[in-house]
Amino acid sequence: MTATAKPEQFRLGFLTTLEVPEQGFVGGLLVTTRHGRPLEFQCTSPVKPNRTQEILYGPSLGPFLLGELIGKTLIEKVGVKPHLVLTEQEEVLELRNHVGTPIACVDSLESPAEEADPDAETPKLRLGRQFIRFHPPHLDEDQQVVTAHMKEITREADLREPFQRVREALLETVRSGALR
Repeated sequence: MTATAKPEQFRLGFLTTLEVPEQGFVGGLLVTTRHGRPLEFQCTSPVKPNRTQEILYGPSLGPFLLGELIGKTLIEKVGVKPHLVLTEQEEVLELRNHVGTPIACVDSLESPAEEADPDAETPKLRLGRQFIRFHPPHLDEDQQVVTAHMKEITREADLREPFQRVREALLETVRSGALR
């Protein structure tokens, strides 16, 4: 008798960062099922750039710090790999240049008018109740991956809610002193 393999369930990652006064930036990545149930959570220790780094990196500090340094660390550290990583921070899209996983930014607006904006710099795709934008150099490739799994995410899915869970978990971890 041949065992039939169940198709792999689509997994979402929710990555965000917080600036903690006097400590720097911390990041968290929550990997969930397509229904939003947690599978794994990872967070980083605080990362605080010094004044010289702020000067030398200039405007590229945010994408480097939040995307390449914090985001890449989290994706490498997580054991349950997401098929798509969502963020609410534009600077994190830079992460896509350093990982093979599609990265998308969840827009704060839920307006259908946003979907058809011909003047938008980056086309948006509706996923759940929100619209997502991809890193422009990887747009076609990443959009294909998401389009293949769109039917697995209900139109009522609130893709902004898990970020609140990540922020609360990060704040709790900082308060408990676990990130020192």
